[in-house]
Amino acid sequence: MADYRVGLDLGSTAIKAVITEGEAILWTGAVPTVPDQEALAFELVEKGRVELGLPDSWSFRVASTGYGKSLCRKADLRLDELSANARGLFRLSGGEARSAVNIGGQDLKTIRLSERGEVTDFRMNDKCAAGTGRFFELAARLLNVPLARFAELSRMPCEEVELNSTCVVFAESEIVSLLARGVSPQSIVRALHASVARRAAGLLGRMEDADAVWLDGGPAQNRGLVEAVEDELLTQVKVTEIPQYTVAYGAAMSLAPRPC
Repeated sequence: MADYRVGLDLGSTAIKAVITEGEAILWTGAVPTVPDQEALAFELVEKGRVELGLPDSWSFRVASTGYGKSLCRKADLRLDELSANARGLFRLSGGEARSAVNIGGQDLKTIRLSERGEVTDFRMNDKCAAGTGRFFELAARLLNVPLARFAELSRMPCEEVELNSTCVVFAESEIVSLLARGVSPQSIVRALHASVARRAAGLLGRMEDADAVWLDGGPAQNRGLVEAVEDELLTQVKVTEIPQYTVAYGAAMSLAPRPC
């Protein structure tokens, strides 16, 4: 019998699902978080089943994690987000990851991993949305620019400005003020990347070795942000092929293999 596993990351801003057969990823999908998260999560899983052409009678097991993990009553396993993040990143990096920065919807975390992928230390800032995925979404709305264009904009010639607020409410006011002064969107995007990079570096602390840092979470798909973090840390920053789904994949990999 095929060992189908489903990892569900019920986050504050998005629900992510990963379907695997053993350790191999077959399908990924995400939808914005709304009420009745369990129903929405399993609708997402059903979409994956249909797209994969699997029969209605397919047998699978589910692991849930994230802010809404306790809402997933059908899950065979519920685990904390930190453990799922570490397990997923360690496997997706081929066992290479030792230091990671995860930018979630409403928090920012730094994680240290052992040579076996165990969490040896972590720090988290969840007191303010500045420096998180929610902050990027807010900035995109204020600038009327798609998030997908942030990397492109950050590489354009522009004047240097700074975003200094540590609170998302004040940062929003700063962005509005800069726009009123006629500052270009590309200058603000570059300043936003630099601000998030400083925040991440502050949480990560002094690098104890020369290992690369892995950037994780949806915002890691933004190459402009990756480059800003590299500039701040003065070290290489790597990203897996599916940074948005690391936690969901780690949840799926936390399920024990199905006996043959």
